[in-house]
Amino acid sequence: MRCPNCSYLDSKVVDSRPSDDGMTIRRRRECLSCGRRFTTYERLGESPLTVTKSDGSSEVYNRHKLFRGMLTACAKRPITSDQINALIDDIESELRASNTNQIASKRLGDMALERLAGLDDVAYIRFASVYKDFKSIEEFKQALEDYR
Repeated sequence: MRCPNCSYLDSKVVDSRPSDDGMTIRRRRECLSCGRRFTTYERLGESPLTVTKSDGSSEVYNRHKLFRGMLTACAKRPITSDQINALIDDIESELRASNTNQIASKRLGDMALERLAGLDDVAYIRFASVYKDFKSIEEFKQALEDYR
């Protein structure tokens, strides 16, 4: 594992424990060159999930892309990155349970919206405004009405 501080390629595992969801292992590592400690997460390797976009093209599912979108929606709200990761873990668990390797981007966005609705109203509306690409204030008002 490459050290995030000095980019040295060798490190030793100092501590290893399963995460709360039982699907991830959290490891504390120490760089053998600079001595700095850092955390890594290990997940089970599975066949890649493909996201089918509205224009018909496909791309490999990117957890970080979903995380960035949700983090932006949750900016300046009382929501931690751990809570966002838990939402994404929940989405990924549901997708794995469905035994499919393809998901429509619309369904993925809807899954994120469902979970944000239960977490924070403002984050929900922020995510919806980007995801649903409102063209007018009327569309925005309608989304607020539908949410209530």
